[in-house]
Amino acid sequence: MARDDFKLLSGKEDLNRDRFNTQQATQLFCRHCGVKSFYVPRSHPNGISMNIRCLDTLEPKDFKIQSLDGRNWEERVDTIR
Repeated sequence: MARDDFKLLSGKEDLNRDRFNTQQATQLFCRHCGVKSFYVPRSHPNGISMNIRCLDTLEPKDFKIQSLDGRNWEERVDTIR
């Protein structure tokens, strides 16, 4: 999803922001339970990736889910762009 199409309706104060490794992705975690509900991915810096298990009206089965081997991320990231 394009970052401009995303609007957080509530709970911003309950998020902790973190960056790992290359510092390019911005990951947001719930400060209460630790779940990562959405983040700005390194592979799509102008987008938002969401944890579909955190959405009220959609289920994982509603989406085509593509696996990506994190160990070989650098070699395979172009397959998801």
